[in-house]
Amino acid sequence: MNTFRYAVAAGALSLALGSNPAMADPSKDASMLKLAASSGCTVCHSVEPSTKADKPVGPPWRDVAARYYGVKDAQKQLVQTVMKGSNPYDSHWKGKAAGLAMPPNAVAINEADANKLVGWILSMDVR
Repeated sequence: MNTFRYAVAAGALSLALGSNPAMADPSKDASMLKLAASSGCTVCHSVEPSTKADKPVGPPWRDVAARYYGVKDAQKQLVQTVMKGSNPYDSHWKGKAAGLAMPPNAVAINEADANKLVGWILSMDVR
């Protein structure tokens, strides 16, 4: 009976991993998604680009990972954007997101957690 349970659990995990190849470590992904949701990040952002015709409020994290792939100090820069907000006039997301400024989020997430979340976003496979 236990062998059957393990087989079912392994199959479910394979399906979950196969349906979202973007994320490497499901346990870390679940904890990061929980952190993002509890910090309010998922109100404006998603992992993957939307298939809807309307533009998202904030860019999808997969696009953020692609945009900052290989950029020196990307993590530091993005953590500061999370904590202090952004200027809509300096946005390089024009045409890809709603163009609203990212509000400062220091009241919703601490810098250590923002660092973890940004690190997770930047670790997404964008090749």
